[in-house]
Amino acid sequence: MRSLVASRSLLPLRIVKTAARYSTATDANATNAKREVIRRMLYPPNVRNRPSPTGSWRPDVGRALQRAIPSAQAHETIERAWKLYQRHLRKKRDAELERKFECMRKAMAELEDIDPTLFREANKTEDPRARSPAETEALKDAPSAERRAIESRMRGLFPRELKVPTDTPSKEGWQHEWRPFDRPLH
Repeated sequence: MRSLVASRSLLPLRIVKTAARYSTATDANATNAKREVIRRMLYPPNVRNRPSPTGSWRPDVGRALQRAIPSAQAHETIERAWKLYQRHLRKKRDAELERKFECMRKAMAELEDIDPTLFREANKTEDPRARSPAETEALKDAPSAERRAIESRMRGLFPRELKVPTDTPSKEGWQHEWRPFDRPLH
């Protein structure tokens, strides 16, 4: 019997439409039995009156807090210190963002002085979904995989086709023959 079951599992599965349409009560019972086993594994019945790491019933929370923080004043002091620390972090982040924004503003002002055409091109608002006539013509002749890759990529973003940076090199090495898709500019 086991060899018959093992050999059936290797064969491709064929589903008869009538069997899928009319499920029997034994199939429902088997499914319920599986769910019951999973439920018992996740939520064992012997942990009813004890704290559960996954459950919401924690009777010892008050005692644990009382042991860790003996008084309300200590708790308030810790809360105020934590909020002060968070405020300092927020101010540091805001100052760093302000510094970066100021550097970006200076760079854009310098670009405007050096080359107004490049400045206008850098600040031009563009619909990333819009396609130029040359681009739509090139997409007509492209294979479907290449067409999908080009259509899914938004202009100005890092290309998805490039290798994702990892800590270790891939087993296949670098793909030296890889070339980006031809994408006409306007």
